Amino acid sequence: MRDCLVRKSDVSRSTPIIAVTEAGLPELLDELGDAAKSWCGVNDFTAKASTFQLVPGLSGEGAAVLFAVEETGLPHSFALGGLANALPEGDYHLADGFPDQEQAALGFALSAYAFGRYLSTPGKKRRLAVDADVDLDRLHIVLDGVQLARDLINTPANDLGPEELVAAIQSLFKDHGGSGRIIAGGDLLDENFPMVHAVGRASSRAPRLADFSWGREGDPKVTLVGKGVIFDTGGLNIKPGSSMALMKKDMGGAANVLGLASMIMAANLAVRLRVIVPCVENSISGNAFRPGDILPSRKGLTVEIGNTDAEGRLVLADALALADEETPDLLVDMATLTGAARVALGPDLPPFYTHDDELAEDIAVMAEAANDPLWRMPLWQPYMKYLDSKVADINHINTSGAGFAGSVTAALFLSRFVENTGSWVHFDIFGWTPIDKPGKPAGGEAQGIRCLFDLISERYAGAQ
Repeated sequence: MRDCLVRKSDVSRSTPIIAVTEAGLPELLDELGDAAKSWCGVNDFTAKASTFQLVPGLSGEGAAVLFAVEETGLPHSFALGGLANALPEGDYHLADGFPDQEQAALGFALSAYAFGRYLSTPGKKRRLAVDADVDLDRLHIVLDGVQLARDLINTPANDLGPEELVAAIQSLFKDHGGSGRIIAGGDLLDENFPMVHAVGRASSRAPRLADFSWGREGDPKVTLVGKGVIFDTGGLNIKPGSSMALMKKDMGGAANVLGLASMIMAANLAVRLRVIVPCVENSISGNAFRPGDILPSRKGLTVEIGNTDAEGRLVLADALALADEETPDLLVDMATLTGAARVALGPDLPPFYTHDDELAEDIAVMAEAANDPLWRMPLWQPYMKYLDSKVADINHINTSGAGFAGSVTAALFLSRFVENTGSWVHFDIFGWTPIDKPGKPAGGEAQGIRCLFDLISERYAGAQ
């Protein structure tokens, strides 16, 4: 995606994209001449917001793209993204006076993404040349992180198993001078990650946990934990085919965490970054964990298994317990955790949960500014009783029988494994865009990480 944004000074010739309103269209067409006016008439272009029209330039020389905006500016931040795959191949630039140029450029680039790993024919290339005052370096950092997240989610599980996922983590940290370790197979039991091992042991591909760090020891500690379930059959509580079709995206939490880590390290933020990702496949075999099993956890709590299709919170619990032992300044976990979150808020608006009101307010402000939608949901303590077990310290699913508050109770379960960290936030993301929209091509999606990058950049800007 970064390749579709360049500096104007690096392009010899490009087609202007001119912002126009319905009210201003007649005056603009008078300036452009009869050919442009005739072309708009033939194509019935009236400058309705978000529509565009390619027209001949002044006196028939060159060409221009008319892009319809509202009187107040862009119809929405990423509206220009609609052009990224609709214009003829070539170079373009935003004409003088085009509103919100940085957001417009970001929307264009985000829309230009295509997952081409398995395609034999490359797609068309369109580039947008930006002015010198657009922070292209930061845009490239953001775009690289988003692309990493999207590429990982879109890669099918036959090519992205636990081993390949931890290899991607290792490669990312090596590129930025970080280091870490990978715990695999039976070593997970030796090092007290029993739930990670239990969820992943039925697969022919051994479970793993990646634990990597970057930055200076004295800087504020920011720890990211991502759910790395590379494919979820549901285990013995096997999913129906319609529910299993998209389960290659069940490592979307890990993918988003890695996208965010990429941004943090590329920007050289003054934080001590740690990334912990349990990487497993929830499969079925004779040694698969079962409903009714009682598992030990790293935290010491015993966990009754109510449903093997709720495996993500189990591997996260062990990983969060590890992260919490270090008491980071900020602990973030991201997971494609519950269908209940999608029922409540749909695919485009992930909920987040935190006890930290100041952090929640900062996230809400940053999310709106970045056009990276997020919505706070409550860690409603009265629902903790839904996780009661008569035979273990806790059940990992709602045992009330009513099936209410699935996303809330999942977050409450995770909260039992975080007790030392003051600022913890859990994101229940979908990690997928069902249909194309500006800035969001259909397929794997980065959710929340542009907001979090801005938040971490600002919160720790003065760290030394």
